[in-house]
Amino acid sequence: MDWYLMVWKKYAEFHGRSRRTEYWMFALFNFLALLALAAIGVVGLAISQDYGGVLFIPLVIYYLAAFIPGLAVAVRRFHDTGKSGWIFLLLIVLSIIPFLGLIAAIVILVFTCTDSDPGTNQYGPNPKYPEQGDGMITAYAGTSMLGLSPQPPQPTGSDARRLCGRCGAVVEDATSLCASCGAQV
Repeated sequence: MDWYLMVWKKYAEFHGRSRRTEYWMFALFNFLALLALAAIGVVGLAISQDYGGVLFIPLVIYYLAAFIPGLAVAVRRFHDTGKSGWIFLLLIVLSIIPFLGLIAAIVILVFTCTDSDPGTNQYGPNPKYPEQGDGMITAYAGTSMLGLSPQPPQPTGSDARRLCGRCGAVVEDATSLCASCGAQV
């Protein structure tokens, strides 16, 4: 429930990043709320054909109120995967076209299910691992031909810490496995 309320607290924030959990919990609770309000409207319509439609008004009010936070969390989710929010808007516009709508919906689903970019990207620090946002890790673009991520820059000096090559998390000196993603360091 906290994830759902977090989206409402960030009502119209289109900057920054949102985790998958925040996006999908909002989608789940939003779906359940819309379903419950629609059921109330249908029951009201079944009871009275003349005035039962009045019970659909809370559904419309909730939908209009949740529209902006839904767009904002989707844009922040795209930011979390390193994509621009304008790509989301383009996909929404393309969804009007019959065949392209299905393709756009699949692309939106893939982008919202994709894991976060490790470390900090151009939209801010990673909300999944806030300890990575200390400025030591910067976004690194591209992957090798084998699909492996390049090694993030390793700090030097007296407080040097090892960083995971896959996710960029700080790895304790005593271990050889990353606690965040399980990769061999």
